[in-house]
Amino acid sequence: QVQLVESGGGLVQPGGSLRLSCAASGIFFSLYGMDWYRQAPGKQRELVARITSGRSTNYADSVKGRFTITRDNAKNTTYLQMSSLKLEDTAVYYCHVVKDAMPYWGKGTLVTVSS
Repeated sequence: QVQLVESGGGLVQPGGSLRLSCAASGIFFSLYGMDWYRQAPGKQRELVARITSGRSTNYADSVKGRFTITRDNAKNTTYLQMSSLKLEDTAVYYCHVVKDAMPYWGKGTLVTVSS
């Protein structure tokens, strides 16, 4: 079955950086677009970044120029490099993929931006 496992979250000061990883299994990874979502306390889950199988990317306006999504097909892993972090980036970050019209989610990794 499809499994997505996020890692790399933690506590960081404003202006700092973190790199999140999402290891995927149960899919032919290189064929699938991969997404990062986040959910802040009391808010709805929102799309942060997307990378297609052809490595095209798009980003939420709130993270453009600060976050970069990449993928390593040899490792079945997608990454989210986050820089210039702000207090409002605090959230649980989830990896997401759609296979056969079914959405799959990881359990998430918590990113806390605090001084």
